[in-house]
Amino acid sequence: MKKITTTIILFAAIAAKSQVAIDKPNVTNGSVSLEFGDTENKGIILPYVTSKNGITENGTIIYDASDFKIKYLKDTNTWFDLSVDPTGTADLSIQGSEKIEQPGAKVTIYSTASANDALQGILVLGDADKAMILPKVASPHLNIINPSAGMMAYDTVKKQLAVYNGKVWTFWKP
Repeated sequence: MKKITTTIILFAAIAAKSQVAIDKPNVTNGSVSLEFGDTENKGIILPYVTSKNGITENGTIIYDASDFKIKYLKDTNTWFDLSVDPTGTADLSIQGSEKIEQPGAKVTIYSTASANDALQGILVLGDADKAMILPKVASPHLNIINPSAGMMAYDTVKKQLAVYNGKVWTFWKP
């Protein structure tokens, strides 16, 4: 009963506020849909995808389990490799065959109903004027002791995106 009540309160808060802070009391400003706290050495883990067929939304970020790379979709049909290093590995048993994807299982965060309701994804940030702030970690390659394949974080020391392909970290700076 406690889990049901907590879930209902969580979804009511998301619907009412359309901004979510995880592991911190609130988001930093009105331009943020989803923000993670920076007190722990943790990143986010992307979904392990074995087939990119049917994924058409630009900006989608995945961990491609077929070649062990973190990729994002740009220009509708072009997947950009963020891993660079081709030697990644992943234990796909955590998403074993006994787990069946439920087509309607997703969370959408937005302030008003929109066409984004039709977008496919586990987590859809639907506002066109808000962004997600990644977990902030000082030197994730040194401080995240046991990273999982498909992990992303913002390196606060080098001020760049850090992605882990299951074997090595890759860093991206604009």
